[in-house]
Amino acid sequence: MDRIETLLRALEAKYKKKTKTSLALHRRAEQVMVQGGSHTLRLWRPYPFIMAEAHGPYVYDVDGNAYIDYWQGHYANILGHNPAVLKKEFAAYDPEHGSLHTGFEGESQIRLAEILLRQLGYPDYKIRFTTSGTLATMSAVMLAQAVTGREKILKIGGGWHGASPYLLKGVKYDPVRGFTQAESAGLPKSFLRNILVTRFNDEQDLERTLFRHGSEVACLILEPFLGVGGFLPATRDYLTLARALTEKYGIILIFDEIISGFRFGPSGVQTLYGVEPDLTAFGKLIGGGHAVSAVAGKARILSGNAAKKGRSTRALFEGGTFSAHPQYMRAGYVMLRHLVKNASAIYPKLARSGDLLRTKIESVFRSEGIEAVCTGYGNGAVPGSSLYMVNFPLGKVRYGSADDIWNPALSNVRLKEEILKLALLTEGVHVVHGGGAISAAHDDRVIERTVAAYGETAGLFKKVLFA
Repeated sequence: MDRIETLLRALEAKYKKKTKTSLALHRRAEQVMVQGGSHTLRLWRPYPFIMAEAHGPYVYDVDGNAYIDYWQGHYANILGHNPAVLKKEFAAYDPEHGSLHTGFEGESQIRLAEILLRQLGYPDYKIRFTTSGTLATMSAVMLAQAVTGREKILKIGGGWHGASPYLLKGVKYDPVRGFTQAESAGLPKSFLRNILVTRFNDEQDLERTLFRHGSEVACLILEPFLGVGGFLPATRDYLTLARALTEKYGIILIFDEIISGFRFGPSGVQTLYGVEPDLTAFGKLIGGGHAVSAVAGKARILSGNAAKKGRSTRALFEGGTFSAHPQYMRAGYVMLRHLVKNASAIYPKLARSGDLLRTKIESVFRSEGIEAVCTGYGNGAVPGSSLYMVNFPLGKVRYGSADDIWNPALSNVRLKEEILKLALLTEGVHVVHGGGAISAAHDDRVIERTVAAYGETAGLFKKVLFA
């Protein structure tokens, strides 16, 4: 048995000892749900703890354990779990007049649309709401294909845009094929042939790909701040080139800002770069903790109509049963209103907390003779970031794209994904992909407790893995 497997088993035993009720409930869940849950990422080895309640930076399990949480509702809870501003708003909210679904249009969605578009600041933009990031990105791609009459899609290797069949390629890294494989069985081969993949922040690769396929490509979809691919900001030159090339070849430029929207400032991160896409997918925190996503963009595209050979073809973007649910819209409006009103206090604090946590994590590992590199730092366009991911490089690695983050020849992916997560859980900290999202509720004391947990973990790694 190798050292990693020995450590993993020891950590599992320690975790099981403190989460006996969670284990019993998980066994019960396995009897009625696939793998015992409804989202694969939440089902880690040996089993997930079962949440009892969550407040601010903390989540509490059914065994009474408290964890400092950096998952924060899939990175959606920028103010922390159950923030006071939303609790206060809905404490007096009359459920008879809107918290239950009615299926009619309401004023709250107008207010949410107005504030979101106002913060983007583009003329002639419109918006349509739906309920998930997958639906938003899928609809944006369909609109692009309808407008251009083309079928090929260009995306970033390591970029995750939800479970739409239009985009389920090039998400997970394969040591042999890189980011070129399908992510799921059951996908039509025609879909996969139409998905092209390019390397994030690689201007030459983008130019080469579009030189060869530009006239066939309907859209380029990318995250201006790469999410689960590595928490990496695009360079200003890369986004500027993407805009110039898509205009040259008549391609629709789609920004996926489901994670980055309103995360770095009271708008999309695109406004910090000064690059205007044709369409943007928003989600997560624009719903104030509810199932809200949206596509915002140029009205001529969102109209869904494109004249083609004398007839009109229409892309179906009709929403769904729970689109623009009145309570969801109200929560989203309250959240964005609060972020806009308090931007000068919230965002600098988040950026400072991010810098503090990243640098201190790197320091505690370095003190044990272990090289750990955090991604999530800002750059010349993004002044600061509240996202972080801990990576363990194998040799000299410059983390500029998802290939560097997820290639097991360059980074110790298993140490980050399995061992670090479980070690931190036993220290009372919950992370995903080695880190996560800092909220406004993570104060200096919470940050220091987090650093201490990483420090204990670094000491354990040195003792067991690097002795």
